[in-house]
Amino acid sequence: MGKPTGFLEHTRSPIPDRAPLDRVKDWEEIHEDFQEENLKDQGSRCMDCGTPYCHTGMTISNMASGCPVNNLIPEWNDLVYQDKWQDALDRLHKTNNFPEFTGRVCPAPCEGSCVLGVIEPPVTIKSIECAIIDKGFKEGWVQPNPPKSRSGKKVAVVGSGPAGLAAADQLNKAGHSVTVYERADRIGGLLVYGIPNMKLDKKYVQRRVDLLAEEGIEFVVSTEIGKDLPAKQLIEEFDSVILCCGATKPRDLPIEGRDLDGVHFAMDFLTKNTQGLLELKDITAFETAAKGKDAVVIGGGDTGTDCVGTSLRHGCESITQLEIMPRPPEERADDNPWPEWPKVYKMDYGQEEAKEIFGADPRNYLTATKKFIGDENGKLTGLLIHEIEWKQENGRFSPVEVPGSEREIPAQVAFLAMGFLGPEDIIAEELGLERDSRSNIQAEYGKFSTNMDGVFTAGDMRRGQSLVVWAINEGRAVARECDRHLMGETSLP
Repeated sequence: MGKPTGFLEHTRSPIPDRAPLDRVKDWEEIHEDFQEENLKDQGSRCMDCGTPYCHTGMTISNMASGCPVNNLIPEWNDLVYQDKWQDALDRLHKTNNFPEFTGRVCPAPCEGSCVLGVIEPPVTIKSIECAIIDKGFKEGWVQPNPPKSRSGKKVAVVGSGPAGLAAADQLNKAGHSVTVYERADRIGGLLVYGIPNMKLDKKYVQRRVDLLAEEGIEFVVSTEIGKDLPAKQLIEEFDSVILCCGATKPRDLPIEGRDLDGVHFAMDFLTKNTQGLLELKDITAFETAAKGKDAVVIGGGDTGTDCVGTSLRHGCESITQLEIMPRPPEERADDNPWPEWPKVYKMDYGQEEAKEIFGADPRNYLTATKKFIGDENGKLTGLLIHEIEWKQENGRFSPVEVPGSEREIPAQVAFLAMGFLGPEDIIAEELGLERDSRSNIQAEYGKFSTNMDGVFTAGDMRRGQSLVVWAINEGRAVARECDRHLMGETSLP
């Protein structure tokens, strides 16, 4: 601990965001550049407490408490305070393969469990993490480091999201020859097409992918396993196969009017938008575009927020976000104690921007959709919505319509952002893989082995929809177990 009084001398000051009315004019990341002196002050606020819950990675009340990859947070906070940035980078890379991703898109459960957060705003852990890795690349400290020898074993990784990339990186470090298959035209999975540019500029994804390629990982794009290439062929050609295909089945809303022109899944909207930006096309010309339209987002999670922010950048006429859950309290409730993730009201970047443009938080809480309304040409014109209340029956809570609360709202485009049900079926059916009650591939955490010898699975495909940082955790862990399977022992962490 560099400065015992740091948390008394300095207030919380994360890397600032650009002004909402400025940033909605472009697709650049919302954050400003970090200032080293400010980050050093923030590092000094770390108390180096005797019980640092920030890096425990526990699951409490079905939510992460502390960092799931067990980042050595107090150590690199102190090193930043001491101006030892390269040492901080070394400590950061010991536990996290891709801090440039988590430092931008992770909701920071580490900060929710920071001990300082009990009495003061927590340490700006996420900002410090992002600053360390960005400085590392800028200074040239991050360089390709291919393995000195090869094991002679070949591993196929299916899916190039954070779990697949983490698994590939670790197995390559162990000396195995790794080939990553991706059905999209670019490597990165949801990091490319699931998260918009203003949260994660794709240049940072490509920078890391280029580094992994220089270290010896082979990438194959535009190839869908089970369709373009049989999964059984991978079994025959490789010594082991790791499935990291994500949970990509979106939750639908099968109500009247669902087939109207203008109702889209959120990921279709976000994917086409990013594709258009990368290919320098007019994104406002796509059928999913929100330009000049009353846009409605159904779902209150991160994907819903991304749809709000993207619609605003298209130039929507209005934006409404429907959330079936109640508005969180301003402060922790008695049943949500530290170090649990704080379930409190906050506005993310999209809601902040909407408030600046239209004057209010776009979210309507405790609100559900009853019907999509269309015109004679089959085009969406509005939604019939109603308020709900949660009532308990037979030990389970369910939403019940509030009588007399129906109303119509205008909409020419609506985005379904209600989460995901699980992985797609094609590979599981071809290989006869066992699945759990939620349709995820059956594999025990810590072992990651499926019912087929030599076939492993990790990430959202195994655990269901989750955080990028949990995907990295599982990617690292499945690599360790795959290495043990191939070699009889492992030195991977």
